[in-house]
Amino acid sequence: MLSNTLFNIGPFNICLWNIFFVLIIFLIAAILRRIILRLLRKYAKSANIIIEGRRVTWLKMISQSVYLVAIYVAVLSFKFNNKDITFADLFKVRLIDLHNFKLDFADLLVIVSVFFGARILVSFSTLLISRRFQRSKNYDKATEFIYVQIAKYFIYIFSIFFCFQLLNITSLLLGGSAAILVGIGFGIQDVFKDFVAGFVLLFEAKLRVGDVVEITPVSKAGSKSTETIVAKILKINLRTTEIQTREGNILIIPNTRLTQEQVENWSHGSELTRFTIKVTVEYGSNTEIIQSLLKQAALAHPNVNKNEPVFVRLADFADNGLDLELIFWADQSWDINNYKSEIRFEIDRLFREYKIKIPYPQRVMHVMHETKPSSQQ
Repeated sequence: MLSNTLFNIGPFNICLWNIFFVLIIFLIAAILRRIILRLLRKYAKSANIIIEGRRVTWLKMISQSVYLVAIYVAVLSFKFNNKDITFADLFKVRLIDLHNFKLDFADLLVIVSVFFGARILVSFSTLLISRRFQRSKNYDKATEFIYVQIAKYFIYIFSIFFCFQLLNITSLLLGGSAAILVGIGFGIQDVFKDFVAGFVLLFEAKLRVGDVVEITPVSKAGSKSTETIVAKILKINLRTTEIQTREGNILIIPNTRLTQEQVENWSHGSELTRFTIKVTVEYGSNTEIIQSLLKQAALAHPNVNKNEPVFVRLADFADNGLDLELIFWADQSWDINNYKSEIRFEIDRLFREYKIKIPYPQRVMHVMHETKPSSQQ
């Protein structure tokens, strides 16, 4: 019963045994791939070899080669109940036969081989680029990532056009270019913008992997929004960018957000930036002592730059007290909010020690009593 023909692929009779063999072959390939990777990692660990960079690329190439052998063995398994049919007959099997488009099994095999070869070529190009950059004295991982991404996209785009030319459907695409342009204009214009923005980010290299950025959305009226995001760039893809916020959340945002909104790159330009901590004290306080205590709290922090001036500014005579601003210079750090918090704790400790009070909001209410006129006797 397992040998009964279920369907035909050209001259080949496909039975349950053929399907079973193909599933078993790819299952064995997946298990074998895991065993190989585990053995290689175990060997690297015993030899104190750190698996990263080039070694990861070699592991990927080895695992992909396992699946290439699995495809070849799977094709051989069809000979189980098709002994009189050769591989040449298999290549001539017509899978799709339309008026303007024909697809043989040989074409399908070539397409699979092209994309499989493209993956191996991407891994090999990553290996070469990584080796070249790591030999340089001024090694920059972010720049290496940009070259790897550009090489990957170039290889995949070339593979797609090669397959189109092989299947002779380039003319069909050109003939329907008007419809494609209409589809881009109405249906996927946002996606198309993200692709263009991805190329801009990769080629300009003003925002790179590892940079800490502050993203400020801009409203339609052109005014800045107060909802900003401080995040670290983890990966720049062709359409989206992967970022990590201070809370540890991983966000995937479209590339247009990085090209159309206001983005401040903390990792570029001057390393030092001026920061402000606002404090309110009650009226009548000794401002000279308060000014000295605020400076002392800032200078006591190890991450505050001691070569730049630390000063206190009287910002305003507010409703509830004197608004002061402690101004200091520090590195644009990922943990700047933690630094500010530590300085505020020190300010609170010093204020309690010197009996400096931070006022509560106060409101004075006057109640007017209406006097009734005395009655005439």
